[in-house]
Amino acid sequence: MHPHPVPEELHIASLVVHTTPRRMATVAAAIAALPEALIHASSANGKLVVTLEARTAERMSALVTDIQRVDGVLSAALVYQCADSLEAMNEEVSDA
Repeated sequence: MHPHPVPEELHIASLVVHTTPRRMATVAAAIAALPEALIHASSANGKLVVTLEARTAERMSALVTDIQRVDGVLSAALVYQCADSLEAMNEEVSDA
């Protein structure tokens, strides 16, 4: 029997991170320092919209936990998560 190679995966998640307005800059800087994280929006009341990309489910879990543990984070709610093979994620989809 030949072992089948495990296909590379891509995990994508989005979060709403809530902090107090006075701590938003510090929290945003900590999240932005994560190479797999991107902040897309923020609001004056302390909410950040964040996306994460990771190669494994374990790394994704670690990223979410890291964000939840940032000093000043009140909550980090997972809004969306998708995982598929890297090959499938790069597959071109027809408009037809």
